Amino acid sequence: MKITLLGTGDAPGTPEIGCDCPACADAKAGTKSQRTRFSILIQTERGNVLIDTSPDMRMQLLKAGIKHIDAVIWTHGHYDHYGGFPEFYRVQREVHVYGIRETVDYITGMVHFIEPVKHYVNLHEPMKLIGLEFSLFEVVHFPEKLPCGVMISDGKHKIVISGDSERNIPEKSLEYIQNPDLFIVDAIVPETMDVKKHMNSTQALEMAELIHAKRTVMTHLSHFYGPHDMEAKKLPLGYDGMEFEF
Repeated sequence: MKITLLGTGDAPGTPEIGCDCPACADAKAGTKSQRTRFSILIQTERGNVLIDTSPDMRMQLLKAGIKHIDAVIWTHGHYDHYGGFPEFYRVQREVHVYGIRETVDYITGMVHFIEPVKHYVNLHEPMKLIGLEFSLFEVVHFPEKLPCGVMISDGKHKIVISGDSERNIPEKSLEYIQNPDLFIVDAIVPETMDVKKHMNSTQALEMAELIHAKRTVMTHLSHFYGPHDMEAKKLPLGYDGMEFEF
């Protein structure tokens, strides 16, 4: 199982248009501070699965050398997590999409001209894709009614992706995602900032400790962090193209 962080940025990405802050200036120089919007690629010898379809998906897939996607799992219906899905138009037929009914119906309604193959998923109900087991768990991300995180298992290893989430996710979800080998967590801003709908870096690390994560990597990062190489000395920040293999 191989996991690639295709995009580790928040909704505007880094650099933000019109911004010359330290992170954006560093990003313009082509460093790891340069962040496209959120998307994660899961691969085995049997295929490729996308967790969310970033508005930057076309560029991300070309850079990763991906020719075919076997499935898409959507965590929620915010544009920065599905906006690239129309890039499948005239490229791939019968794209299979998975998620809770409300999320799948909302997004496919927005991109109705593609006519993907819809699969509705219930929370905590495992599904088999590319030889792996995927399941969804509830998080909190206002104003979404039922945003989700994703748990993945190959039978030996457990990967947890928090999705866009606040710190106060349901207790049932916390119990469900205990002891992951890798925790990929939303940490949109540094500890010095308070934030709604997401977690700052301190809250993300608190959640990692609460679920006893063996390794943690932060994603969905904004330009409010400093340049990547500086911040990565003290925080487990992810970056575009970062890979993990199990």
